[in-house]
Amino acid sequence: MTPATSITWQHLAPNAKSSYKQLFVKGTRIRARVLYGMYMSAEEPMAPEQIAAEFNLPLEAVKEAIAYCQSNPPEIAQDFEREERLMQASGMNEPDYKCGGKFKVVPADELARILKS
Repeated sequence: MTPATSITWQHLAPNAKSSYKQLFVKGTRIRARVLYGMYMSAEEPMAPEQIAAEFNLPLEAVKEAIAYCQSNPPEIAQDFEREERLMQASGMNEPDYKCGGKFKVVPADELARILKS
């Protein structure tokens, strides 16, 4: 499949207000990966038509989001890696975090470094 960077997407675009580098549905704060996750859900996969109805989006936008994610764009992996580093730095990966564990405040310089990478 053609790399995502060489395709002109009709319904997808970056969101300049977000730290995520992956594409969003234009005019929304909905990441393409969120729609793809619903489509590929192991527990309750949804048809593109259902997703479009759930988010009040054109069916073509949902199909485009699925195609974008299936092209394995590097920015999605980079976003996941950045989130993982942030979770690690803030203590969210600690075993007792969900059972009343402490959230660590990430120093501003460390946060900036994580978000920049």
